[in-house]
Amino acid sequence: MDISWWGFAALAAAATLVGFSKTAVSGANTVSLAVFATVLPARESTGVLLPILIAGDVLAVLTYRRHAHWPTLWRLFPAVAAGVVLGTVFLLLAGNDAVRTSIGAILLLMAGVTMWRRRGGAEAASQAPATSGGRVKAGSYGVLGGFTTMVANAGGPVMSMYLLSAGFRKLGFLGTSAWFFLIVNTTKVPFSVGLGLIDGRSLLLDAVLVLFVLPGAYLGKACVNRIDQRLFERLVIGATVLGGLQLLLR
Repeated sequence: MDISWWGFAALAAAATLVGFSKTAVSGANTVSLAVFATVLPARESTGVLLPILIAGDVLAVLTYRRHAHWPTLWRLFPAVAAGVVLGTVFLLLAGNDAVRTSIGAILLLMAGVTMWRRRGGAEAASQAPATSGGRVKAGSYGVLGGFTTMVANAGGPVMSMYLLSAGFRKLGFLGTSAWFFLIVNTTKVPFSVGLGLIDGRSLLLDAVLVLFVLPGAYLGKACVNRIDQRLFERLVIGATVLGGLQLLLR
């Protein structure tokens, strides 16, 4: 891949942000997604970014593995699998512009719905998720999450909106999100290889960029206990809106 020094610096910064988002503000890596899609061809960028995300997922699981809420994960996985299959079909048929517009619109919609619900006081501030309408809600978000994560590695904000709307507190949010994305992103690898998104060239670039994930994850772990719950939620929603706008306006 022909990448300038400025381009590589941008990718390195984006990889650092991946580490930070995985251990502090989940959903912030939508900014990384936009950077990768700007420096690299949009389609190929998803294949380069996936192994970096998996490295961040491993670090997040090592940090927050005890805080996951597994009943929520088991509710989500069947719908997510369906979304991944739909995303794979969409990648085979749609162009880059259609992909970018669709994902950006979904992210902004999820952020808008979540802000509306929180303003109405609908969420409970508990460690475990709310149960009313749980299966329908998990199914809807799960399909969207699987679709967006397969198409553009943008499932983080969708799942963030689900976990926030379900009333997760900070550590439960991070632990559940960590396990979710480690499992989902790992299962996406064969699909990405089959689509030609991951190859020898992309893995060589990943071998260098993954080194920048480590300081980002360390910084996130150091900062997370200093971020209160209200600020945490605002940062997650803000990162989601920013990522959606970048995808729509690029």
